[in-house]
Amino acid sequence: MKPIEIRGVWLTTTDSKVFRSKQRIAQAMDLLAETGFNVVFPVVWNKAVTMYPSQTMKQTFGVEIDPMSVGRDPLAEVIAEARRVGLKVIPWFEYGFASSYNLNGGMLLQQKPEWAARDCQGNLLQKNGFEWMNAFHPQVQDFMLNLVLEVVKNYDVDGIQGDDRFPALPSEGGYDPLTTARYQQQFGHLPPKNYQDRQWLQWRADILTDFLARLYGEVKRINSRLLVSMAPNIDDWGLREYLQDSATWLKLGIVDIIHPQIYRRDFHSYKAIANQLARCQFTDATLPKLAPGILIKLGSYSISPEYLVQAIAYNRRLGISGEVCFFYEGLRENNNALAQVLQNGLYAKPAAFPTLADLQQTSKSNSLSFWQRIKRFWKNLL
Repeated sequence: MKPIEIRGVWLTTTDSKVFRSKQRIAQAMDLLAETGFNVVFPVVWNKAVTMYPSQTMKQTFGVEIDPMSVGRDPLAEVIAEARRVGLKVIPWFEYGFASSYNLNGGMLLQQKPEWAARDCQGNLLQKNGFEWMNAFHPQVQDFMLNLVLEVVKNYDVDGIQGDDRFPALPSEGGYDPLTTARYQQQFGHLPPKNYQDRQWLQWRADILTDFLARLYGEVKRINSRLLVSMAPNIDDWGLREYLQDSATWLKLGIVDIIHPQIYRRDFHSYKAIANQLARCQFTDATLPKLAPGILIKLGSYSISPEYLVQAIAYNRRLGISGEVCFFYEGLRENNNALAQVLQNGLYAKPAAFPTLADLQQTSKSNSLSFWQRIKRFWKNLL
């Protein structure tokens, strides 16, 4: 009997040419299947464009698809080739609420300046080179929800994925007129200048949690079997820096699988965080949802085969049944060295991707909390 494991990899458009042709996509799916992976997370939203023909983008911004993909549908090609070799497909909305990278807001905020997120000086919200849309603005939330739902409605996918930018907002944000007025109406005074004030942090994080609950409910209404996957920053750094309250997401049952980004460049650091996650944040009921993100390549950095094997083996020792590698091109370096290590070792025997029933071991009380959260969202909206 096959073990049940999440063996995933992210497909990017950055530092990768996989999406450039159907032939490259087919070759990538062949390599992943041969290596022992069972799920792929292809990017479908970054740099203000989609990797599929999007009516939401066309109607809102007049741009239907990534200019390099005009006349094609890379997402449909990935799905077809992945299905051919038995891989699951969960599209990844990489940029989320980020509008651009070092482009002063880019095309999205040039056309929709009222969608801009603001810091406490009133400037466009920027962090680590990324500029941000206002994740608390109802129109921005509707826009992102519509991007997700058109993928869910139009493609044979196994779920959808958010990440460290979706749902997220740098905690320096939230000082736009709409959000400050909303806060003042509730509390009778303006938000504190200290953007990491605990109450102010939690209040904004709760808005993003409400959004995720809404997204979760909408996806499930279209197809209850689809998985809602998230790859957030690690808790509680993610809460303090990006308003991602992943611990609450788990308690409420509004995420089916979760991939905290343990992007550390040495095994000792990885081990410490994996320990913290498995033994403190996750319970016996939620541990099946956990499959950490492992950094195998970024810029000039490449993980050593020894470290990758150590990390995966340690995951299994902790009872963690899976991981997701960032990103595909790391497997191909040095004549597919990492792919060969996995194929001949820890991934030599095939693994079944978990069903929703395998993942949903949360309690009835968590399920009730989810619906309470949905009701609260609609009450606040009205």
